[in-house]
Amino acid sequence: MVVQNVIFLLIGGLGFFFFGMQIMSEGLKKIAGERLKSILKVVTKLPIIAVLTGAVVTCLIQSSSATSVMVIGFVNAGLLSLRQAITVIMGANIGTTFTAWLVSSMSVFKITHYALPLVGIGFAISTFGKTKNAKFWGQVIMGFGILFIGLSFMKDAFQPFKESQRMKDIFVTFSNNPLLGILVGIIFTVLLQSSSATIAIVQVLAFNGLISFSAAIPIILGDNIGTTITAQLAAVGTNINARRTAMSHTLFNIIGVCYMLVFIYNGWFIRLINFIIPGDITLKNVMFYIAVSHSFFNIVNALVFLPFVNKLEKVCIWIIPKKKDTIEIGPQYLEKHLLATPSIAIDQARKETVRMLAVAAKSVSTAVKIFMEKNLSDVKSVCEMEQTVDSLQSEITQYLIEISQRNLSHIESEELPVLIHSVNDVERIGDHAENIIELAERSIDNKLSFTEEAIKELVLMWNEISSMMIESESALKNNDFEVAKNVLIREERINKFQTELKRFHVDRLSEGKCNLKSGIVFLDFVDNLEKIGDHLTNIAQGVLEGMRWKLEKEHLGLKK
Repeated sequence: MVVQNVIFLLIGGLGFFFFGMQIMSEGLKKIAGERLKSILKVVTKLPIIAVLTGAVVTCLIQSSSATSVMVIGFVNAGLLSLRQAITVIMGANIGTTFTAWLVSSMSVFKITHYALPLVGIGFAISTFGKTKNAKFWGQVIMGFGILFIGLSFMKDAFQPFKESQRMKDIFVTFSNNPLLGILVGIIFTVLLQSSSATIAIVQVLAFNGLISFSAAIPIILGDNIGTTITAQLAAVGTNINARRTAMSHTLFNIIGVCYMLVFIYNGWFIRLINFIIPGDITLKNVMFYIAVSHSFFNIVNALVFLPFVNKLEKVCIWIIPKKKDTIEIGPQYLEKHLLATPSIAIDQARKETVRMLAVAAKSVSTAVKIFMEKNLSDVKSVCEMEQTVDSLQSEITQYLIEISQRNLSHIESEELPVLIHSVNDVERIGDHAENIIELAERSIDNKLSFTEEAIKELVLMWNEISSMMIESESALKNNDFEVAKNVLIREERINKFQTELKRFHVDRLSEGKCNLKSGIVFLDFVDNLEKIGDHLTNIAQGVLEGMRWKLEKEHLGLKK
């Protein structure tokens, strides 16, 4: 019966702890709003600033896992580089130790005595608060109270074992065998999916006298390895740099634990903690000592790795190499030092736009293949290519804006806005790839079929668009006037296709050869292809404008 009560109290306590953490975290996120994302997006190239940023953001949202997932999302979207992401995650490891300090306050300030009133007060504020921020702060207070109710239940769960010599002997084993303690910390954290919960359990065990301070340290180290599983899970299905970011988190913590083991075996770790906090370790202050140890490990590990961020980045790249068909999200031609020479910088921006168009064209081709074959296996690659196109649009546009702030000739000033419009047209082409994917999913989900005539018509129109994409890329790459004119001719054929295919569809519908749902998908597909043709036409017209500028330059040169 005693064991049953312990299990029930422990499960219920953990449930309250997680629920409180979740409510408090969500409230803090809402208070901070998009500012957290903005902070991460504008993180500077200085590693120490990135570490501090990661620590502050994690303190605010009370979850290193949430920060890691957010960072991986930014890397996946091309908003952060791998190197920046590594340093932010280092800071997240430091920021997550704040929870341990929060829990340690239980033994000092007896916060559990006020947990229930806090829940009531928080609920009242979140329900009757007049402003959104007031409601969110009420949510934070309520979550804070629920969290400590959970801790109180966990503390009570271990009370019956206070006098159990058998339990004490088991935990003494962790002191004698740190590797076993690390393994327990890893397993607990992986199962609970929360490093904060594992640390809280260890603190409560120590507070009840069931585990010594020296036995708690290896579990704390194992906890730091176990928490990286969340980042690994978040990286599943993401691009290569996002997966490398998750790997950096794992390597960073594993290597840190490995070298720290040396200090644990020779007793230096405990001596250092005793040096930081002189005095005897008692049941009243042991939770505080564990919090200090947790912070100490993560701060030291971050300081040790800071000079070697480049090395860690290279190791991650070596472990997760680039595949042949992998598309790099970041720009390849936008060199900042070329901005001083606008004419060359504009050429570089054009090269990047050509690359962007190639990615967008590939995404459309893959989407059409998915639609025709009704096979969704390549959907992720289309999403990845779309993210690449979006990222390149932002990078190229920013680069062109920086060029515009230089001393430009009249012709260069005219060329920039046209190039910006071309970049936007390419981005819209990528959007249509996503639209076609949605049509494919709708077609598969509703088991829609098309007549042989309809499929042949779509193939003919697609072949025209496919040729048009190839020619547009060639025209933009080589500033080819003749090829650009040919793109405009193809655009007339595309418009004709759209009109004819709609007429043919109405005929089939009136003859009862196709159903209405299939017809709607058919027409949406045709419209998407036609709009892609419009954007390719805009790009070709931009090339023709470029030819005009080239002739003007040659004319000016002859005059001289």
